[in-house]
Amino acid sequence: MFLTITTTGTAERPATDLGFLLHKHPDKAQRFSTSYGTAHGLYPEANAERCTAALLLEVDPVALVRRGRGKGRGGAPDSALAQYVNDRPYAASSLLAVALSAVFSSALRGQCKARPELPERALPLRIEVPALPARGGAALVERLFAPLGWAVTAEPVALDEEFPRWGDSRYVRLVLEGELRLADALRHLYVLLPVLDDAKHYWVAPDEVEKLLRSGEGWLERHPEQRLITNRYLARRWSLTRSALERLELARLAEADDTEAEEIDNAIDSAADSAIGEPAAEPLEEGDGEEGSGQRPVPLAVRRREAILDALRGAGAARVLDLGCGQGQLLGALLKETRFTEIVGVDVSMRALNEAARRLRLDRPGPDRPGLDRPGLDRPGLDTGSAGRQSSARLKLTQGALTYTDSRLAGYDAAVLSEVIEHVDPPRLPALEHAVFGAARPKAVVVTTPNVEYNVRWETLPAGRMRHGDHRFEWTREEFRAWAEQVAERHGYAVEFRPVGPEDPEVGPPTQLALFRLAAEGGDDGTDSRRGDTTAITTNAKNTTKEAAA
Repeated sequence: MFLTITTTGTAERPATDLGFLLHKHPDKAQRFSTSYGTAHGLYPEANAERCTAALLLEVDPVALVRRGRGKGRGGAPDSALAQYVNDRPYAASSLLAVALSAVFSSALRGQCKARPELPERALPLRIEVPALPARGGAALVERLFAPLGWAVTAEPVALDEEFPRWGDSRYVRLVLEGELRLADALRHLYVLLPVLDDAKHYWVAPDEVEKLLRSGEGWLERHPEQRLITNRYLARRWSLTRSALERLELARLAEADDTEAEEIDNAIDSAADSAIGEPAAEPLEEGDGEEGSGQRPVPLAVRRREAILDALRGAGAARVLDLGCGQGQLLGALLKETRFTEIVGVDVSMRALNEAARRLRLDRPGPDRPGLDRPGLDRPGLDTGSAGRQSSARLKLTQGALTYTDSRLAGYDAAVLSEVIEHVDPPRLPALEHAVFGAARPKAVVVTTPNVEYNVRWETLPAGRMRHGDHRFEWTREEFRAWAEQVAERHGYAVEFRPVGPEDPEVGPPTQLALFRLAAEGGDDGTDSRRGDTTAITTNAKNTTKEAAA
């Protein structure tokens, strides 16, 4: 099997710079032993105007069979003759990709000690592969390489030129032309050659995920054929494919958010319901949990969920989004009530979604398997706990960033942002506002956030410190009310405010809740669905009134 890489140059930038990049001297022909034969690196032409490097791989079919322990192409048993008589010595495959990685390893990593500035330079490249197996035909070759900046020529090879009626074989003659960095070009070939052949000569182990992500960094997360590439490269091993697609989606979201993947995939906490510095339960009220009473104080996280559920019931919501669902505590509470017929949990962190799936016992894949139908995003599951078997059709987990519009989130009755907005950098809040209130536009939105004024009531929280290390801010009641009223006015919602937890006469409740309702949906009458001796504040457009609930 054979591959050539050609570039052109000038007197100032000679084409023979290709030799520095490949770490192979143009005046020498070199040999490299592999497990399956011998690789040769040579230069058919090398001058300042034009330089061509060639990689020739001589495959030993006997060594291939012996090393594969009697297995044929792609690990599938073949007949005795087919094990030795096949296309492996002649057609580009994973064998050539592995040889490419071994012979040009420094170039593949983008390293050049002699000329460190060269790897970052885009070169006019022409790559030719005389015989490339392409399961999917020339059209698939175009779909894989064209989005990467290549001008693609994929000429089908006839089964027999003397018998044109036999038609074309599955092989093509491939020519790629473009101005790219050499390291990028080699990574494209390393991944896509075995993808087009749709077979590997070795067992695909979990470490293949790392190889794929490393070679696909910077291009695979945005490739329109990402799922096909990942699925084929990992030999259709569903668990590996799902893992790779989840990590690719996280990389894409991190790039879009101009941050590191590790920074946004940090939703796993040892105490998810209780933020750093926030006690598991609020200070005791008079007669609440006193010694001998037999009662324990109710955790703030539990009261928060109860307040959210009460708001959703009052809004008449049946189809609910939990935006920033984390490890699924609220999702579990929603599943217990049959009134919520469709529940979608959204989080940017796949680790959090996987933990939510584990907690909610969604450990058996549904018909839409991640990695086969969708890129690790929508994850239907089967809940085998107290919610009952019918919940399999009610709950879906989806990876997504809340600061970007997502058409999948439109048309729901209600959305919940529970302890989410304080994790968003203030300059990004307008983007979150537009994505939720402007684009998704549910009939109701429930937002909860800490009341920073209440922090002084916790002796365990140092002065000036926020409740969670990832909080970008914590608002006073006045600041939260001002933000919510502006959001309501801009997007045509009415908003009412409710306390969560014991309300201190001086500093207010530990958590503050805002319930937004679309004015057109009857949420502008200023009524409060809560019962008890508490106070609600309702804002309709520019008019703010304060009512005492009966």
